[in-house]
Amino acid sequence: MDLDYYKRFLDAYVFKKTSHLDFWHGTPELNSKVSKNEISQYYMPFRKKAEYNSFFDKNGVPLLNYRGNIGKQYNPIAIAQYGLGNSNLYKQTGNEIFKQKAIVQADWMVDNLIKNKKGIPVWMHKFDWNYVEKLKAPWYSGLAQGQGISLLIRIYKLTKDKKYRDTAEKAFLSIKTEVADGGVTFTDKDENIWIEEYLVETPTHVLNGFMWALFGVYDYLLLSEEKEVKRLFDRFVETLIKNLTQYDLGYWSLYDLSNDGLRNIASHFYHRLHIVQLNIMYYLTSINTFKEYADKWDRYWNNTVCKYKALIKKGLFKIKKC
Repeated sequence: MDLDYYKRFLDAYVFKKTSHLDFWHGTPELNSKVSKNEISQYYMPFRKKAEYNSFFDKNGVPLLNYRGNIGKQYNPIAIAQYGLGNSNLYKQTGNEIFKQKAIVQADWMVDNLIKNKKGIPVWMHKFDWNYVEKLKAPWYSGLAQGQGISLLIRIYKLTKDKKYRDTAEKAFLSIKTEVADGGVTFTDKDENIWIEEYLVETPTHVLNGFMWALFGVYDYLLLSEEKEVKRLFDRFVETLIKNLTQYDLGYWSLYDLSNDGLRNIASHFYHRLHIVQLNIMYYLTSINTFKEYADKWDRYWNNTVCKYKALIKKGLFKIKKC
C-alpha cells in the first residue's frame, strides 16, 4: 500500500483540501465560438481553469498542489490549459490582461521544451506519479504534447512571433514518433495508431488524453496544411472509430483500456468530458459515429441507476488502487 498516495487521495477527494483538483475539476463544456476551418478559440472554454487562483510562480505560471510528498509542481498540461482558457477570454473580451496571461504560459512552453533520451523534444513532468505503474520523474505525455501545440499555435497566430510556431513544430515530432523511439505514438498489433497520455509498459490508451491530443493534431493540420499531417490525423480518427466500442460498458464509459482485474471506469467528470470531446470530434470530422456515442453516453449520464452504478464501481477501483 502506498501510504502517501492514500493520504493525498483522502486530502483531495474526501476532505476537499486545497489540491490539484482545484484546477482539474469543473464542468466540461463545448465552446460555441470555434471554427473548424481556421485557428480560433479553443474547443472548450476552460473558463474555470482560466480563473484558477491558488498557486503561481513569480512569472504567473500556475503550480498545482498535489499534497503529500509531491507538493506544488509545474504540470505542462495544466499550464497549456490555463493558457488556452486565457486565450479564449482575450478573444471574447479584448482584455489585454488575459492576452498577457496566455503569452506567459506559451513562453513557459517555449522555454521548457527539452529533448528526451531519444532526442525528441517534449515537456517533462518532474514528479513521480502513480498510474497503473509508477511514472518516475521526469516523464512526458502525449496529452501535454497535444495541448502544448494547441496553445503555441494560437499564440503564434495572435503575436506573429515565429518562436511559438517553431516550438510547436519541434513538439509535433513526438506525435509523429513511436513510443519506442522517444515519441508518444503507439501502433498496436491491429495497426491502430494511438497517442498515449501515459507511457507505460503495456499501453492503456487513455480516452480523454487521446482525444485532447488529437485536437492538437487538428490544430497543427490547420497551421501546416501538410498532406502527411492529414494522413496522420485520419489514421488517429480511424483508430478512435474502430475502438470506441471497447470503452462502452453498456451503462458508462471507461477511462482507459487497462485491465488488472478491475476495469478503470470513468469518474463522473471524465464521463462527461468524453461526451463533450466526442461532440467536438463530430464537429471537426462530421463522422456520425462520434455523435452516436456522444448521444448514447449522454443517455447513460442522465440515467440515475447508471450514475450510481458507475460511482460504486469507481469507488471500488480507487480502493483497490490504494
